Amino acid sequence: MSSDISLPSHRANRFYQGAAATFVANALQAVNFLGDRFLRKSHHSFSAIEDLYRHSMDSAFSVAEAFLVTGAPHASAYYPRDFAWFYPDVLDPETIMDSQDAVRRVRLLEKSVRLLLEAVRADVVTTTIVPAGRGRYLGVNYFSRPSDTLLGILAGLQQMISAEQRASSYLAMSQCAHAGRLLLAEYGGDLKRAILKLASELEPFDNDGAGCLLCDARAPRSAATDTRAERRRFVTNACVYTTFTWGVQLGVVNENELRRLLGRELAQYKRDLLHLFGKDGYIRHSLDGPASSPVSSIALDFVGVHRGFWDMSDAGERALFAATTDLVIAEPRFRIPSTFHFLVSADNPRNKMIHKIAAPAYQGRSSWPTFNVEFADRMLDYDESSGTDTYRACAQGILRDIRTATEVHGGYQELISEQGLKYRTWAYKGAVAHSWFPRFLSVWRRAYGTPLLRWND
Repeated sequence: MSSDISLPSHRANRFYQGAAATFVANALQAVNFLGDRFLRKSHHSFSAIEDLYRHSMDSAFSVAEAFLVTGAPHASAYYPRDFAWFYPDVLDPETIMDSQDAVRRVRLLEKSVRLLLEAVRADVVTTTIVPAGRGRYLGVNYFSRPSDTLLGILAGLQQMISAEQRASSYLAMSQCAHAGRLLLAEYGGDLKRAILKLASELEPFDNDGAGCLLCDARAPRSAATDTRAERRRFVTNACVYTTFTWGVQLGVVNENELRRLLGRELAQYKRDLLHLFGKDGYIRHSLDGPASSPVSSIALDFVGVHRGFWDMSDAGERALFAATTDLVIAEPRFRIPSTFHFLVSADNPRNKMIHKIAAPAYQGRSSWPTFNVEFADRMLDYDESSGTDTYRACAQGILRDIRTATEVHGGYQELISEQGLKYRTWAYKGAVAHSWFPRFLSVWRRAYGTPLLRWND
């Protein structure tokens, strides 16, 4: 267990990890998830997209919330990765309804990032933080050690600090940027220590002469698709690379310090990853075991995170992205029939035993609107850099079908089954992901050139 943390003018929080903390956290989460599955009632209070969005924002950024979360059943725990993967655009002015909404978002974002930074200071860098009452928090890893927790924390800081650079009349934005800079100054040393520790944990992996450093060479590491039990995954290592580059951009760590630990420049480290996972001309999801076909070796999380791994100004990266994207689009098993809802993978992956029993398709043959939104956004990145409209129609189709699903199902879904229904099993019911909704609006604006919703303050 870690030591207590005291911050000036803030309530002291205490963070715990270890076997006892994990046992208690697992018990709390089991009660929450099973209770949500059997007690939450499905209802359709609204159907119009504007009403659904307003309800989602009132729920996601309620003043009663202590932390920015997805929604039930995840709402009882905090997931640091989500700031990079699922809500990187909560401060996009075009998604903010009015000045009150702006203030609520800024306040909750600041509270959320501060708590995560306190956890880093306490050396609790885990996939999940479970509240245990009265300022006590349990750090636990689901279902292996994280590859993208620090990435999420850096993404939260980035979003705060860059808030005043957005074209906005909301005073809260400049206040948010100031708060972000203060947090960076206060906790920068703790972040640096954690990033350098992550760099020191990478291990060499050689595959047919393609030498590389991996975070998961010997054991799986958790990322956004954390129920998948594979090792040597593209997404986990792309997250680590992005963590390093964002750390350098924010001034948290010096690139020379990383070079000494990695034994190579960051640019070379990325080229090694692309060569290793893209040696067949497309991005293979995992090197852990044989793949029966190119399509079976791809997962949709290869799209990475917003302004993260992919650099579409590089012709080689564009070619790898396009080849992988074309395989996904051309494969009927990769999508819900007659829609642009793409599944996480064409086949269900090797899962942890708990997921084989409780939710076998959770991150396999199911469609996650948020991964589809990122897929669409990377397509638009490709078109912008290549000066073409290669993928715009597909990107628009993805967003259009997500809008339809949101209206049909009465809220922005965490995931949709391969039959196009709300995802549910005997043990699990997908969340209505209120806080993921703004990101969808931001990418819609980019794809269609006009906002889906307009607000008047």
